Amino acid sequence: MNGLTSSGAGRSVDIELGQETITVELDNLDSDPTDVLDLLKEGQCKVWVWTKLASEYWRKGYLDAAEKIGQAAVESFRDHGATSSLPPVYSLLANVQIARARNAPKIILPHARQDDMSKEKAKADHYRESAQMLNSSERAVAESGQDFDPTLAFLTRGIQQLATRSLDDALRTFEGVLVQKPTNVVALLGKARILYARRQYPQALKLFQQVLQLNPHCLPDPRIGIGLCLWAMNHKEKAKAAWQRSVDLYPDGWAAQLLLGLEAVNTSKDESKEVTERTQALVTGTKLIETAFRANNRGAAAANALCELLLMKGNYGRSLKLAERTIQFADTLSILTEGYIRAGRVCHAEGSYSEAGRHYSAASEGNPNHVLAAIGQAQMQLLNDEWPAAIHTLDTLIQHPNPQKSLEAMVMLASIRSHQRPGVSGSDMAKEKARARELFDRVAKELHLYEDRPALNGNSANALPRSLRDIKDDMDMHAEVARLWQEDNLDRTARALREALRISESTGQVDPRLLNNLGALQHLDGHPEEARLAYERALTSAAGLASDVGEGMSTSILFNLARAYEDEGDEQLAKDAYDKLLTRHPEYVDAKIRQAHMLMDMNRQNEAHDLLKQALSSQNNNMNLRAYYTYFLVNSTSSKVTKEFIFATLKDHDKHDLYSLCAAGWIQYNQARESREQGSKAIEERRQGFRRSAEFYEKALQLDPTCAFAAQGLAIVTAEDALGSLAGGVPPGSSSDEAQRRFKNARDALDIFAKVRESINDGSVYVNIGHCHYVRDEFDRAIESYESASKRFYNGQDVTVLMCLCRSWYAKAIKDQSFQAMNTALRYAQQALHLRPMDKVTLYNIAMIQQKAAEMMFALDTTKRSLQELQRAIEHAGHAQKLFASLASDPSPVVPYSKDIADQRKKYGDSMLRRADEQLAQQRQHEAETQARLTAARQKRQEERERQERLEREEMERLRKQAEELAEERRKAREQALEWSRQVKDLSDEEDIDRPRKPRKTSKKQKGDTSGDETANDGKRKRRGRVKREKDTDGVEAVAEEEEEALFSEDEGEKTTKKRGTKKRVVRDDDEDDPDGAHGPARKKQM
Repeated sequence: MNGLTSSGAGRSVDIELGQETITVELDNLDSDPTDVLDLLKEGQCKVWVWTKLASEYWRKGYLDAAEKIGQAAVESFRDHGATSSLPPVYSLLANVQIARARNAPKIILPHARQDDMSKEKAKADHYRESAQMLNSSERAVAESGQDFDPTLAFLTRGIQQLATRSLDDALRTFEGVLVQKPTNVVALLGKARILYARRQYPQALKLFQQVLQLNPHCLPDPRIGIGLCLWAMNHKEKAKAAWQRSVDLYPDGWAAQLLLGLEAVNTSKDESKEVTERTQALVTGTKLIETAFRANNRGAAAANALCELLLMKGNYGRSLKLAERTIQFADTLSILTEGYIRAGRVCHAEGSYSEAGRHYSAASEGNPNHVLAAIGQAQMQLLNDEWPAAIHTLDTLIQHPNPQKSLEAMVMLASIRSHQRPGVSGSDMAKEKARARELFDRVAKELHLYEDRPALNGNSANALPRSLRDIKDDMDMHAEVARLWQEDNLDRTARALREALRISESTGQVDPRLLNNLGALQHLDGHPEEARLAYERALTSAAGLASDVGEGMSTSILFNLARAYEDEGDEQLAKDAYDKLLTRHPEYVDAKIRQAHMLMDMNRQNEAHDLLKQALSSQNNNMNLRAYYTYFLVNSTSSKVTKEFIFATLKDHDKHDLYSLCAAGWIQYNQARESREQGSKAIEERRQGFRRSAEFYEKALQLDPTCAFAAQGLAIVTAEDALGSLAGGVPPGSSSDEAQRRFKNARDALDIFAKVRESINDGSVYVNIGHCHYVRDEFDRAIESYESASKRFYNGQDVTVLMCLCRSWYAKAIKDQSFQAMNTALRYAQQALHLRPMDKVTLYNIAMIQQKAAEMMFALDTTKRSLQELQRAIEHAGHAQKLFASLASDPSPVVPYSKDIADQRKKYGDSMLRRADEQLAQQRQHEAETQARLTAARQKRQEERERQERLEREEMERLRKQAEELAEERRKAREQALEWSRQVKDLSDEEDIDRPRKPRKTSKKQKGDTSGDETANDGKRKRRGRVKREKDTDGVEAVAEEEEEALFSEDEGEKTTKKRGTKKRVVRDDDEDDPDGAHGPARKKQM
C-alpha cells in the first residue's frame, strides 16, 4: 500500500516493498531519481505516486528527473498492461514539454556570432511532442473506457494552445473547464491572458482580480496581469503599485522587475522632469532590467531591453549577443522585429554592412510598416550604391496602402531624391527634385518651419519630441532645402538658409558658408549693402577656423565681398579687395577678370587687354577666361579677330565648349546678315554663313539640350528665315507666299522662345519674342514683350528696345489709324534721341513719324479727328520739314539713310502742308456745326427740363392744399368727438349719483333673506346703448333715447351687450345695482 503522509517534520510518500515500507521524504529529494525509480518500479506503485514524485522533482527545479519519472511510468505501466492508468502521466509529460518550450529558442540563427543555439532543441519541437503526449492521453482514455476527470487534460490542452497562439481554441477550452469549475484558477488565468491579448482590458482585469481573490499566493502572480491591464487603461500609478507588490512578495520574480525597469527607463526620457530625477530613474531602471535578465536569461523581453541600454553605452559585443538572444527567443512579432533591428544597428556600427543589411531586411519582412527597419535597410542599400532600392524601400513605407507618418523617413527620402545619381536623365532628375521638394514641404508643414510666427519657432518648439526637434534643428537638412530651391525660388532658399544660420548660431560657432550663401542671395536680389555685411561677417567667422579649412572659404568670401563693393560703386575698395586676393593667390583668374572688366567700364581698354593677356599667358586652357576674353573681343575689336580666337578655342582647346559654339554661331550669323555685297558668289557666301551658324547652334544643343542661348540663336535663324529669303536662297515669289512663310517661321520661333524664357531671365528673350509678334502683325503682344524687356531689364535706357517700341506703336497707329498711338511712337523715339542725341537714324524716324501723323490726320474724316489734334499734327509736320531739310543737307559723306529720300520727303511735306489751311477750315466748320447742333440740343433739353420742373411744382402745390383741407376736416372731427365724450361722461356721473348703491355681497346667503321681487330686481342690469358719431345737434337726446330702449330682458340684454361689445367707440357700464342701496366700490368705465 502506498500513502502520502505529512507531519511536522515534513512531507513524505510511503512505498511498500512486500513487508517493508520505504518512506521518501519529499523535501529532501536527490537530483538523481535513479533510486526513486527503482523503488517505484519494484513496488508497482499507483499512478498518483509516480505523478506526485515527478511533480515534486519539478517543483524543486529538477525537470529532467521529473521527465525521467514520467517516461519510466509509461514504460512500467505498459509492461504490466495497465495503459488505462496513463492519462495523468501523459498530461504530466505534456506539461514538461511545454515547460521546456518556454526556455527553448523559437528561431535558431544559423550564423549567430555571439549566441550560438545550434545544439538546442527548437520550441516547435517541444510543442509537437507535447501535442503527441496529449493525443496519447486521449487515446488511452478512449481505450480504457474508464471515467477520468477531464479537467487536467483540458487545462493542459488549453495551455498548449495558448502557448502556440491558437487563442480561439484555447478560449473555448478554458471556458469549457470554467463551465464545470467556475473557480478553476488555471482556466481563469488562461482566459484572462487571452482577453488581454485581444485588448479587452476591463474584462481581463476582472478575471485577474478574481484569481487573486481565489488564491492570493497563485503563481504566476496575477498582480502582473492586473498591472498590465491597468497600464493599458492609463492607470499607470496603480499598475506600478501592483508590480511593486509582486516584487515585494516574490523578489525572484523577473516579470514584475522587468516591467518596473522599463517604466523607469521610460521615465528617464521625460524631459519635463529634472535632470537628477531622470538620471536616477535611468540607473534604477537599468538595475531592475539586469536583475530580471539574470533571473531569466532566456527571456526575449529582458534581453531586448538590456540590449538597448548596452547599445547606448557602446558595448557592441554584449549588445549583439543580447540581440541574437532576443531574435531566437522572441514570442511576439514586435520583439522579434526589435531584436533584428538592434542586431542590425550593432553590425552597422561595427562596419559589417552586409550582415546589418540581412538583419534590417529580416525586420522589414516581418513588419513592413516598421520605420526603423525601413530606414536601416535603406541606409544599407545606399552604402551598397543601390539608390533605386533605397528609394523603393522608403516609398513603400510612406506611400499607400499603409502609409506611415515618419518625418525621419520623409527627410531621408527627400535627401536621396534630390541627390544627383548616375543613369538618371535631366528630365527624370527634375521630377525627382520636385518630389523631394514636396516631401520637404510636408515636413516643414508638420514642424511649422519657415513660418513668420515666432511662437512656433520659439518656446513651443520644446513641446516637440526629441526626435522631431533633432529634425527641426538639422542644419544639413535646411541647407539641402536651400540647395533644392536655389534655381527656382530664391525667397525659399533664403528662408531655409536663415533657419540653418539660426541653428548654427545656437551652437556658438557660425558656419561661414551659410553667411556667404545668404550674402550671395542678397547680392542676386539687388541688395549689395546687405550682402556686403553678410560677407564681412562670414570673413570674420572664417578667420577663426583652422588654416586648412578657413583659407579656402576666405578666398571665395573675399571675392564675393569685392563684387559687392563693385556693385555698390566703391571701385577703390573693390580694387583693394581684388589686389589683396591676388596677393594671396596670384593665379586667381576670376579676380583678374573682374579687374579687367572694371578697367573696360572705365574705357581703359588697353589696360584691360593687357591684364587679360597676362592671365591667358599663365592659364591659356582656362575656359572661363577664354569665354570672357571672347566677350571682350566682341565689344572692343573687329569681328575678324574675334572669329579667329573663337575658332582657335574650338580647335585647340575644347571643340565641345558650349560658350564658344554659341559665340561662333552668333558671329557667323552677324557676318552673313551684315554682308551687303551682291552677286551669286556673295549670296552663296551669305547662305554658307547662315548655314554654319545654324550648325554651331545645333551642335551646342546636341551637347546640352537645355542650352537656352543656343536655342535662342536657332530660333532667331528660324524667325528671320536666314536659310531662305534672307540668305537669297529662295527666289522672290508672290508676296502672299513669303508672308505666310514668315508667319509660320515666327510661330515656330515663338514656341522656342517661350521655352527659352523659362531658362534665361534676360531681356533679349523678350525682345526676340516681340520681334516674332511684330512679324505676325500682333502689335499689342509685341508692345507687351518690348515693355517687359525695357522695364524689367533695361530700366527704359536701352535705345534698341525703345526704337522697337517706337516701331510697334507706329505700325499699330497705321493699322488702327490712331493719332494717339502715333504720339506714343513719337514719345519713344524722343526718349531714344535723349539717350543718343547725335543718332541721325532716330532723327530721321522722328521726322518720318511726325510727317506720317499729319498725313494720317489729313486722310481722316472730320468726324474722326479734333481741331486740337489736327493743329498738333500740323505743328509736328512743320518740325519734320526742318528735320528732313537738315538731314538732306547733311555734309557727312556716309549717313545711315538716303539723302534723296529725305529730300523727297521734304518736298512731299511742303505739298501736304499747303492743304493745312483748307483742312483746318474744314475742321473748324465741322466743329462749329457740331457745336451749334450740340447747343441747340442742349437748349432743347434745358427747356424740356424746365417744363417738367414747372409741372412738378404745380402738382406739389395741389397736393399740399389737398393735405391741408384733409387735416382741417380731421381736426374738426376730433373736436366734435371730444365734445361728445364729455357729454356722455357728464350723464354717466349724474346717473351714478342718483342711483342707490348695492351692498357688498356676503360670502354665504341664507334662503328667504330677500323677497322674490327684490331678487328679480337685483337680477336686472341696466345697459347703456352706444353713442353714434353723427353730425346731429341733438346728440344728448339721442343718447337718452338709446338708454331707454336698452331696458330689455336679461337674455336679450346679454345678447345685445355681447354683440355691441365688438364695435368701436362703445361706452359700457359694468356697475350692478346694489339691492341694499349701499355704496360699493366704484367699477372702472371702459371706452
